[in-house]
Amino acid sequence: MAIDVELTTYPGLDERIVVVRAGDEVDCVFVRTERFNVLVDTLATPSLCARAMELLADRIHDRPLVVINSHMDWDHFWGNLAIGNDVPIIAHDKAIERLRDPSAQKELADKRSQESRFHDVEITMPTISFSGESMTLHGGDLTLELLHTPGHTPDHVAVWIPELRVCLAVDAVEYPIPEVWSRSPEDLRSLCLSLRKIRDLQPRHVILAHGQTADPSIVERNIAYFGKLRDTVAQLPEGLLVQDALNEQPGCRIEEFVAFPAGMPTETRAFYRRCHKSNLDAAVAARLAGMDFTGS
Repeated sequence: MAIDVELTTYPGLDERIVVVRAGDEVDCVFVRTERFNVLVDTLATPSLCARAMELLADRIHDRPLVVINSHMDWDHFWGNLAIGNDVPIIAHDKAIERLRDPSAQKELADKRSQESRFHDVEITMPTISFSGESMTLHGGDLTLELLHTPGHTPDHVAVWIPELRVCLAVDAVEYPIPEVWSRSPEDLRSLCLSLRKIRDLQPRHVILAHGQTADPSIVERNIAYFGKLRDTVAQLPEGLLVQDALNEQPGCRIEEFVAFPAGMPTETRAFYRRCHKSNLDAAVAARLAGMDFTGS
């Protein structure tokens, strides 16, 4: 599968921020500060990352580069190998835990068996990690606050640039809906709290890794989706709560919660249907546990 890499932006976005787009697969983000350059995520393969570095060459030659791995989902960090050994790669401590799990290598083996483009991938670990809620990089003119925003994954990090009121939300916010890490109500609650954390920053731009938008209203729409999910599950008869295909029942289908964007590919729609099922299953688990997962 051939994927083109291009540099793009959004209306009103500061010129120090560049969106690096790998087709419809994923976006990563380049940020230029006075002291250093930052690349948030490295795309899905070393070849895609190398192409991105070529396109960014005139912007990165005159100051050090720092890489941030937002989380250890394959489409966001498998390009790490293309980054030089002298470039620090920063992630949350939870990311290191994920990579030490045997499932990380199994996922790579599975992907290699499915697509030849993953044959040059080697899992490359972050070199710096942080614990707790945040880590701050001081770039002189710009500050990058790395915010632990779990829920989509345990290790997820969003990046807040307060001087520009820009949030690089990555996968904590998605259009039309984000996906919870597991069926655990605790993970669902973490995701909703992360959405509220981003909303409360009052950003002017919220840059997503999927959905090709920087519209801050998406955050509120994600929050509203989970609120409706909570209310819908609260009204379900107990006999329905054990049904595996609950997402196909009237009143529970994804189309009754959000509208798919016009022109969204069939396979992408199928992906978000699976996301909705995961979210619904976790919402049912929250009801059975007596938990209001929305944090409201």
